[in-house]
Amino acid sequence: MTDISSPSAGRAGRFAARSGLILGVLVAAFAVAAMAGPRYGLLLLIGLGFGMALEGFRFGFAGPWRAMILRREPQGLLAQLLAIGLVALVAFPLLQSNAGELSGAHAPVGFAMIGGAFVFGAAMQVVLGCGSGTLVNAGSGNAVGALALVFFALGSFAGSLHLGWWTGLGSAPVLALSGMEGLGITLAGLAVVAVVAIRLGTGGSARLPRRLVLAAIAIAVLAILNLIVAGQPWGVVYGLGLWAAKGAQAVGMEVSANAFWAAPGNAERLASSILTDVTSLTNLGILGGAFLVAAWRQGLSAPVAKLPLKAWAAVVVAGLLLGYSSRLAFGCNVGAFFSGVSTGSLHGWVWFAAAFAGSFYGIKLRPLLGLEPRQ
Repeated sequence: MTDISSPSAGRAGRFAARSGLILGVLVAAFAVAAMAGPRYGLLLLIGLGFGMALEGFRFGFAGPWRAMILRREPQGLLAQLLAIGLVALVAFPLLQSNAGELSGAHAPVGFAMIGGAFVFGAAMQVVLGCGSGTLVNAGSGNAVGALALVFFALGSFAGSLHLGWWTGLGSAPVLALSGMEGLGITLAGLAVVAVVAIRLGTGGSARLPRRLVLAAIAIAVLAILNLIVAGQPWGVVYGLGLWAAKGAQAVGMEVSANAFWAAPGNAERLASSILTDVTSLTNLGILGGAFLVAAWRQGLSAPVAKLPLKAWAAVVVAGLLLGYSSRLAFGCNVGAFFSGVSTGSLHGWVWFAAAFAGSFYGIKLRPLLGLEPRQ
C-alpha cells in the first residue's frame, strides 16, 4: 500500500496537477481556435504568455513606479523602458511597411486624456495594479485585485458612455512619429528618461538583474507577436469595457444607442463573441497565465487580505476610477504608455508624465485608506 503522505506521492500529485494545468491550457486554446479560428486561438496563447511572464518574472508597472518614487530604485522602470525600446525597434519598420494591415496605438492629447492619466496613476497606486497588473493580481488569487477588476470593467464602460462629452473639452490632432527618424527620436527619448531615472536613483544599482532583463525580452517578444497577429498593439482597457457593455446589454440596457458603441467597429464587437475580440482574448490569457503560475508555485488557494471596511470601499472606488480614467486617457500603462510610445504616439509620452505625477498622490493615499500601515 502506498503512503500518500510520502515525498514520492506528493511529487506525483504535484506532477499530475501541473500536467492537468498544461492540458487545460492547450484544450482552451484549441477550443477557441475551433470556435473562432486559429488566429484567435493564437491570441489566447499570446495572452497566456503575457500572464505567465508578468506573474512569473514579477514584472509590472505600479510596483516599479512606487519603488522609484519611494526608494529611488530605478531598475523596474528601466526594465519597462528596455521592453518598450525593443518593441519599437521592430514595430516602427513593421508599421511603415504594412500601413494597411497594422495600426499603432495612436490617440490625441487633450484635457480629458491628461486628467484621466493623472487620476489613473493615483488609482493604480491605491490598488497596486495598473490594467495588466489588476488582471495578474486577480488571476493569481489576490482578493484586492479581483474586486478592483470587476469595478475596473464597470468604470471603463461608464467612461465609454461619457467619452464624447469629455473629448469635446478640447484636444490636439493625433501626432505620431514614424519611419527611421521617428524610431530614432523614440529611442533617444527612452534613453533620456533612463538617464534621468539613474541619476535620481539612490537605492541599489542601476544595473538590471537577470530576472528583469528576461522579463523585458519576454514581454517585448509577446508584444511584437500581438501586433503581428492582432494587427494592433497590446491593449487592456477596451476589452474590460466591452465585457461590462455586454453585461449591460444582457440585462436590457440599450448600449448600442450610445455614440461610442454605435461606431461601426464597436457595434460589431458588441454584437460578436468576445472570442473574436483581440483585447478580450489577451486579457483572458493574462488572467489564465497568472493563475497558472500561481497554481504551479503554491496551489490554488490564496489568503484573503485582512483589511478594514474603508479599505475595501477604497478598492471599489479606485477600481471604478481606473476604468473610467483609462477610457478617457485612451489606455492604461499598457495601451497608452507601453504601446503608445513603442508605436510612436505622442500621447504615450504625455500619458506617462501625467500618470507618474498622479502616482505620487496615490502612494500617499494608501495608508490613509487603510491599505497599509501608516509610517
